[in-house]
Amino acid sequence: MPVIRISAGRRRRALALATAAVLAGLVAPALNAPTAGAATTAATTAYDDTYYAAAIGKSGTALKDSLHTIISDQTKISYSAVWNALKVTDQDPNNSNNVILLYSGISRGKSLNGGDTGDWNREHVWAKSHGDFGTATGPGTDLHHLRPEDVQVNSVRGNKDFDNGGSSFSNSGGSLTDSNSFEPRDAVKGDVARMIFYMAVRYEGGDGWADLEVNSSVDNGSNPYIGKLAVLKTWNDEDPPDAFEKRRNQVIHDSYQHNRNPFIDHPEWVESIW
Repeated sequence: MPVIRISAGRRRRALALATAAVLAGLVAPALNAPTAGAATTAATTAYDDTYYAAAIGKSGTALKDSLHTIISDQTKISYSAVWNALKVTDQDPNNSNNVILLYSGISRGKSLNGGDTGDWNREHVWAKSHGDFGTATGPGTDLHHLRPEDVQVNSVRGNKDFDNGGSSFSNSGGSLTDSNSFEPRDAVKGDVARMIFYMAVRYEGGDGWADLEVNSSVDNGSNPYIGKLAVLKTWNDEDPPDAFEKRRNQVIHDSYQHNRNPFIDHPEWVESIW
């Protein structure tokens, strides 16, 4: 058998790599490993073996159906109860007396909730006219898509679909709008996308409400659709879940509805379903 000779330099390099791995208690990473935190990278959460057990390993329609069953087991709250819930779910981490407004990013006093200029009110991220569910208990009171927002900014958004482009406006915080669409500020683009995807999975038309779906259009009017799908998918990828969004998901699960937004826990499931 021929003898394979390894140069002293190569031996030293191999030994150095092996030693470093042992000292760190790690195995050297594989080449071309996915970037940490990317939305397309499969994640593992503490709920995979319990809450999501029936969904793990599935994809496409089977995954969507399984998630619908899982998240439909929830405690519903009234629209009036949403006020106090938002004061907890959206509390400013730097000021416990305030909430963070979704589109504008402003920190505003919890007590300033109402309908006057300078107040914050309850924004339906999935516009309640898209499916005509109003504020009735159910999709109209689901905390996973209700967020505090400045009264006037809420009015600017109205029931517009989501897309890129537009112009700034007062208290926009970087959000933009045009005649038929709304683009939230960069820091919450993914949050908005994952709320929309949650609603499209949670409300499938089997419980007396419209079958909500994401499509590729704007100007959806009162139809139970919101767009644009490709844009929302990009936002989900470019703005992965942060600590604020994860905490919010946990608070809703633990203290209010006892269900989760699966796309916060597993943002890669967006691509699997859509």
